[in-house]
Amino acid sequence: KIKMENVCVAISVILLQFLTLCRCLETELQCSKDSPCDGGWFTNEADLIAHPGPCNVDTVDYSLSQTDFMSIYATEKPFVIRGATHNEHFRTVSTKDIMLKEYGQRKVILSSANTHSYTKVEVPLEKYINEIMKPQKIEQLGNETLYWFGDNNYTEWQEFFDQYIQPKYKLPDMTGALSFGIAGAGTGVPFHFHGPGFGEVIYGRKRWFLYPPDQKPEFHPNRTTLHWLMEDYPKLIEYTKPLECTLNVGDIIYFPDRWWHGTLNIDTSVFMSTFLG
Repeated sequence: KIKMENVCVAISVILLQFLTLCRCLETELQCSKDSPCDGGWFTNEADLIAHPGPCNVDTVDYSLSQTDFMSIYATEKPFVIRGATHNEHFRTVSTKDIMLKEYGQRKVILSSANTHSYTKVEVPLEKYINEIMKPQKIEQLGNETLYWFGDNNYTEWQEFFDQYIQPKYKLPDMTGALSFGIAGAGTGVPFHFHGPGFGEVIYGRKRWFLYPPDQKPEFHPNRTTLHWLMEDYPKLIEYTKPLECTLNVGDIIYFPDRWWHGTLNIDTSVFMSTFLG
């Protein structure tokens, strides 16, 4: 009986890997020169300082039920949804060409990429994309790096936000507030915490690092996640290592209330967060 169960588990793993491969091949076939898989948010190979890491966060597909979400994850631990496809339309309106054409002259508020994000600068989106948004330099501090995430003018961007479908999972008496962002390779926000929410990758890849509320990580609030990854992360011993996972296009992460988390954009990335409150 035990051997038969092991065989069934092995077959399930092989089938899952096969389906994942098929999905990847299907995605590649759908890409073309006129409709690139990166949405036009191209990243030069030389600018890829950070790379994907391991994933020790629970991974599920979008069939996870609301009941299981509440009983297993809602207040207990993060999880990652792999390959959600419910925002394919939003992905088409988030390409670089469309963003520049439709919204290039609209003002966006940039924040410093440090724990407290206290510096704010308002510029046209076109100026941010073409002049300010660059790959993170290793010697540059987080409080010296500006990127667009949050502080969106909901009146001005309502039509754009209305095209995004929020994750289907709900917490009692809470609604989701959307926060959209675009950032260069190697940028990110060092460890911080707030209420529960979701983060979805629209384009690019984003690496997440998480600790439970009672396990505050050691970090400098003005140094970047890239600094932490290159200098502090290799020195961590086993029991001080974070939960982590690299999100690809269409992947969504859930983080419970007050969980510490730091993010790192491996490529030029487009992303949406849904903060629950």
